[in-house]
Parts: sequence; C-alpha cells; structure tokens
Amino acid sequence: MDKQKYQDVYPSSPILDSAKHARASAAELLTLEYFEAEPGTMPTQVFDQHHILLNLKEDAHRVENWRDGEHRDFTFRKHEIIVTPAGVESGWRWHARSKVVVVTLDPGKFERFAQTEVGVLLAEAQLKSLAQFKDPDICYAGAMLRDALASDEQGSELLFESLARVFLVKLIQKYGLQEDAYAFSSSFTAKHYKRVLDFVARDYGKTILVEDLAREAALSASHFAQLFKRTIGMSPIQFVMAFRVEQARKMLGRRDTPMIDIAMSCGFADQAHFSRVFKQVAGESPSKYRKRLFP
Repeated sequence: MDKQKYQDVYPSSPILDSAKHARASAAELLTLEYFEAEPGTMPTQVFDQHHILLNLKEDAHRVENWRDGEHRDFTFRKHEIIVTPAGVESGWRWHARSKVVVVTLDPGKFERFAQTEVGVLLAEAQLKSLAQFKDPDICYAGAMLRDALASDEQGSELLFESLARVFLVKLIQKYGLQEDAYAFSSSFTAKHYKRVLDFVARDYGKTILVEDLAREAALSASHFAQLFKRTIGMSPIQFVMAFRVEQARKMLGRRDTPMIDIAMSCGFADQAHFSRVFKQVAGESPSKYRKRLFP
C-alpha cells in the first residue's frame, strides 16, 4: 500500500497547486502549493518527500511542531522557513489562519537535478533539517513562484519554470548537504533574477542584449551569463528567444493575424528569423503549428 503524502493529510485544499497548472518540465522540478488555512492540525507522520514551508504571513503567530519526538511551541514570523527532509517524523498545530507556501521535492528527482543541472553531488541526507530559520531570499523566491503560478499573463509558464530553477539552485546552495563545493554569488538574489525576468517580459518585442539583462542584475555581462545559464539551464539569449516563441504561440491562435505582424511584435528580425527560431524551439514551423490549431 502506498504511503500517504503530505498533501493527503493537510486539512484544507490549496489555493494554488503547481501540479495542476504548471507544464510537465516545471512540475518535475518541484511541486508548489499555497495555503491560507484556518487554525488546524496535521498528524505526526513520516513522509518520503522533502518539504519546505515558507511563511508569508505578515503577523507573527503561534505554531506547534512535533518533530522526531520533540515538541516545539514557537512563534512563526514572516520570512521564516522550515525544512523537513524526507524520513523526518513531523506533525503540526497552528493557532491562526496560515499563509504558507509548501514546496514538495521528490528526493530522487532532487538528487538528479543537483547532479545533472547544477553539477553538485548531494550527500545521502540531501537537505539540512531546519526546524525554523529566517531566510527572506528563499521566501521571496517562493512568493515569486506563487505569483507566477497564479498569473495568466503571457509568458507565465516559462517564468514559473525559470523561477523554479532559481528556487532549487538557491535551496541547494544554502541548505543542500553537498559533497562537492558549488560556487554561487550570494549577492545575486532572487530579486535580481526577478528584475531580469520582468525586463524580458516587458521588453521582449524590442532588441535585448546580454548587457541589458546584466545591467538589471548589476553584474558584468560575462559573470551574469555564466550564472544565468547555470541556474536557468539556457543562455540569456536562448531564454529571450524561448520567451518570444511562447508569446508567438499565443498570437498564432488568432487566425487572421499575419505572420509578419507576429514576428515583429515578438521581437524577431523578420519573418524568416521568426520561422527559424520557432522551429528550433517548438520543433515545427509557425505555419504548421497554426494549421494544427485550425485544421
């Protein structure tokens, strides 16, 4: 019989759930749920997944946690996080309405991501067990993920996947039990990434250079390009092109919009450039994609 998951015993349904909204490639990295639950309890239980709780509630509130036989009765403050690795017995009681992001990680997928995408070998335990710790940067990254999940604006899916990768890299950097050292600029926070991604979302129809994006992050172009590719998994220009293609997909859903108008609106040099990049990213030409929409 399968073990219960954390989500099975939480006493209310999430307001947001990435498993239902995010595309598969993002959902493979993590599952994010956002709760605003009335005072309640969760039974003490051991889970096979890692759980990271990010407190976004403005007002401090009383919470109790039973953790591997130890009872903690504490005040939970904004921007505090709790990391509960797989295999740790944990149960909860909260005495005020919650406002919390819960990130769930499958240990096997987390290990593969750390090794193949970030170049880090994790120790067997993978994550530090932290009962309570203040980390505004991680909480801000989680809040950005929540906002991207809730948004129906153009590019929100691509932004969610990118921000998911940012969150995971920062989690590995700060709380991963690493066998190999991983150099990451601690001055390059989640807010820096958000400024870069917001810039792309705002100006994707214009000419964008690596130097423009690096300026948003207050870094040199070369240093920024290295950090961006290592974290997001593609170069800054590849990300910009993928973002443009995502916008083009939506515009192709308007039957009467000319291809050249779509190309110009999305920042491509001309229709030939648009067709070439679209096929590289989407695996088919814009005209073939549109024919599938309107057979």
